[in-house]
Amino acid sequence: MKMISRRDFLKASAVVGATAAMTACGGSSSTSTAASSAAASSAAASSAAATNGSANIGVCIYQFADNFMTLYRSDLEEYLKDMGYSVTIMDGKNDQNTQTEQINTFLQQGVDVLVINPVQTTSAQTIVDTVKPSETPIVFINREPDKSVLDSYADKCCYVGADARQSGTYQGELILETETQGDINGDGKITYIMCKGDPENIDAQYRTEYSIKALTDAGKEVECLYEYLDNWDQTTAQQDVANALSQYGDKIEVVFCNNDAMALGALQSIQQANRTVGKDIYLVGVDALAEAVQDVLDGNMTGTVLNDDVGQATKAAEATKLYVEGSKVEQYYWVDYVKVTKDNASEYVK
Repeated sequence: MKMISRRDFLKASAVVGATAAMTACGGSSSTSTAASSAAASSAAASSAAATNGSANIGVCIYQFADNFMTLYRSDLEEYLKDMGYSVTIMDGKNDQNTQTEQINTFLQQGVDVLVINPVQTTSAQTIVDTVKPSETPIVFINREPDKSVLDSYADKCCYVGADARQSGTYQGELILETETQGDINGDGKITYIMCKGDPENIDAQYRTEYSIKALTDAGKEVECLYEYLDNWDQTTAQQDVANALSQYGDKIEVVFCNNDAMALGALQSIQQANRTVGKDIYLVGVDALAEAVQDVLDGNMTGTVLNDDVGQATKAAEATKLYVEGSKVEQYYWVDYVKVTKDNASEYVK
């Protein structure tokens, strides 16, 4: 039997509908010189786009080097171009000042819609205040701004993403579904280390919190040996997990990682320390990157959680299209995560 690729499988399974929360009114009167100068041309361009079906879309990605966002932006570009839109994608290089300059450039060019994956969610309100005078719609993706930010630009701003609390919960459930329920040494307590992403990123915060909450909600006693700030980075996680294994040894029963890149780094150190996933240690990540899914299939990772780049890119493109057409856009569009285990990993192999 021919194995279907992860992307083809997800595209075939993508659901167009969205679970939405209705928007509330609110306001901010901040202005931007760049946005003000672009307002007239942007409005004219939007009107023309609505008439002839074409549009210019500006996409800001926080960092091209991010493995998951590489998949996401590739999908998004494909879908937007299939809709007949002109698409320009900029690399924020993980620097908010750089991304802000890129947003101002897009405003000066009079793009019809901005799709923004913010470098810092704490800067989302400043982004809205900059864009608002031009009346250019914003589709925030992947990194969720506070609801008050969306409220401040009602009917012109939405968020497309996945609820990171669900991904954290699924990580905890993956551990609970193992033979020992995470308690390898049988002492009645699950001891773990945590490799965390960007501390300002709500996804990192929720995955850290809710992975452990799933254990305690199930009545398990837990002990955190150490939390490492690895900022999504594979090499940093590899070094920190190597240090942890040297310091804590067999006390470490579970390694939680906020994303798969860090999990892949952790796996390198686990194997170098002659530990065996599934036998004397457990390892979970998030994203379902190709290499991680293969490791799950091969038994080298306990599991991962699919962060559906195809589903999110599909909904982001659809929200963009609604803005171009002047149709009603909801404030939130959510895409579910999926637990990936050895039993179903073959469905997500690229």
